[in-house]
Amino acid sequence: MKRKYFDMKKLFVAIALVLMSFVGEAQQSFCYAHRDTMDLYMDVYQPATPRSDHACVLYVFGGGFFSGARNDQASVHACSLLAERGFVVASIDYRLFMKHAPKVPLLKMYTLFDTAIRYAVEDCADAVSYLCGHAKELNIDPSKIILTGSSAGAITVLQTDYCRCNHLPEVSSIPQCFKPAAVVPYSGAIFCRNKNFRYAQSPAPTCFFHGTKDKVVNYHRMRGSLHHSLFGADKVSKLYAKNDYNYWILRYDGIGHEVATVLPKTINEFCAFVDAALAGRVMRYDAHCQDTNIQPTSWTKMNVFDLYFGKGLQ
Repeated sequence: MKRKYFDMKKLFVAIALVLMSFVGEAQQSFCYAHRDTMDLYMDVYQPATPRSDHACVLYVFGGGFFSGARNDQASVHACSLLAERGFVVASIDYRLFMKHAPKVPLLKMYTLFDTAIRYAVEDCADAVSYLCGHAKELNIDPSKIILTGSSAGAITVLQTDYCRCNHLPEVSSIPQCFKPAAVVPYSGAIFCRNKNFRYAQSPAPTCFFHGTKDKVVNYHRMRGSLHHSLFGADKVSKLYAKNDYNYWILRYDGIGHEVATVLPKTINEFCAFVDAALAGRVMRYDAHCQDTNIQPTSWTKMNVFDLYFGKGLQ
């Protein structure tokens, strides 16, 4: 009887190993930085069948800079799918400043956003530096690192490349020769602290996914006090077009912030853009999309102040 139990146990273990190989993910965690009193970790997913170009995706989760995690259900699902497509994937922690931010009047919210975004970008830059410094051990090509994220994570990856192009101190830890192979923000924006919204040098090829009704991360532009503004995909893509930068934009008509979560549903578009970017073939592509798998929910009616002042959290 004991012999049969042992054999069955070995059989279940063998089946589990086969299934893990089929899914194509092997996860390790690394401490990539220490900020304030926090150790920041990244989970690295190694594909069962790696891409021949050793491309790596750095994934930044969303959650309004107050919630979410590198290993929550949505992050694991997205990263597992990317690993299935052959990418080495690094899903990172970052400091959630808004989680402990004080309650302030509406006009002072932008001061909090400024700090929250600075912290996240500093941490993203540290993660890039770690990946570049450990490229051999992780089996990646540091010239083929793709930045992607959802909502707050999308703001973070867009802002990281914006700071890199403008030589801002938030990204001082990034190697000087580094440039992302591509940036893919799902409902992202760029925070500008003055009236001169510009790039001092060309940004990485960028593929914007954004809902035209998004008012959480505004599709157009959200103005703050003085010259502070969040520029959404519509405004940023116009600047890209004006300066002949390489980009795609997929505009989801009539949809709000739901688009922040659609990476798993748009994995083919993600891979098509990345392949084009890595091959040097990215041109301007502007599409209005209507996808029956992406429908409006309560997020379409929500704005950023609903989110931060409780209506979106009930």
